[in-house]
Amino acid sequence: MASPGAAPWFDLALAILATWRLCHLVAREDGPFDLILRLRLRAGSGMVARLLDCPYCLSLWVAAPIAAWLARDLVHGLLLWQAISAGSCLLTMAADLVLHWSSRGAPMAPPLLGPVSRALAPRQGP
Repeated sequence: MASPGAAPWFDLALAILATWRLCHLVAREDGPFDLILRLRLRAGSGMVARLLDCPYCLSLWVAAPIAAWLARDLVHGLLLWQAISAGSCLLTMAADLVLHWSSRGAPMAPPLLGPVSRALAPRQGP
């Protein structure tokens, strides 16, 4: 069920941001009162623990109910599910890139001349 009176892009943007935020909270933060940290510790080292540590994996699971809520029909829901997850993954990659470059003392907006993997690769020599 889309927001009444809202443009479709607004619902999609809101869904992507909400998915990214929840995935980032679970995978990369300790949460309020260390609740998320305790959840990850309880999960141990099995499949659930690996899921909780991966924002890309989490985005699929978090995006599914959001897409189902916004979808007009099954095909639209499947496309939304993938689009919301992809948007969340792109935000995760962008945040990682900014953190990587800022930790190296480089400008916050590096020129992307190649794939992200090349930009993140360690420098070879002086």
